[in-house]
Amino acid sequence: MAAGDDLKLIGVWASPFVVRVKLALSFKGLSYENVEVDLTSKSGLLLSSNPVHKKVPVLLHMEKPICESMVIVQYIDEAFAGTSPSLLSSDPHERAVACFWAAYIDDKLVASCIQSFRGKTEEDKSEGTKQMFAALENLEGALKESCNGEGYFGGESVGFVDVSLGGLLSWLNAAEVMSGTGIKIFDPIKTPLLAAWTERFRELDGAKAALPDNDMMVEFARKRQAQAAAAVAAH
Repeated sequence: MAAGDDLKLIGVWASPFVVRVKLALSFKGLSYENVEVDLTSKSGLLLSSNPVHKKVPVLLHMEKPICESMVIVQYIDEAFAGTSPSLLSSDPHERAVACFWAAYIDDKLVASCIQSFRGKTEEDKSEGTKQMFAALENLEGALKESCNGEGYFGGESVGFVDVSLGGLLSWLNAAEVMSGTGIKIFDPIKTPLLAAWTERFRELDGAKAALPDNDMMVEFARKRQAQAAAAVAAH
């Protein structure tokens, strides 16, 4: 991999938002130091690097911190503009559209997935599932418009929106397994283009290098669930 000019990534391996940054670094072929932190006992490095939100990921470039996953991805693309591929188009309109859909993924898809799988009531979960599939249908349309469903959100090559959604794949797979309902988020019948896209994305060398193992993610989720249950029982 190419030298990353003193890049350090502060994160947690299982975080889908950290994975986004790893994907961008991987696609760009940039080397970096991975600094794994414990969010139950936040390090001084994390707190000093992101004093506002105190969350991961944080990218340190020449000791200067950049926070928030998609802000970091955009920074990587611009700071290493001479390194292919370009994740954001040079066309202002195409860049704006990509930024819109990346924000949509967090505002609509992530939020509804959390509600669907972690809602406090069955009605709450049902509404979350409804909103999740509505968001996926819109993303299906965006994918079709960008490449007629035969490539990526970035067109023929992987781009900004692909990184945004791709970072969630292992996390969403674990959510499917943990739900025990048999629900399929990327349903080949409801959203065939997205279902095919997930397979295509996972086969990219950059994705293989950055995406967490699905079984490890499920094991991690089960441990977190057991810890949460034990904490509730203790009270």
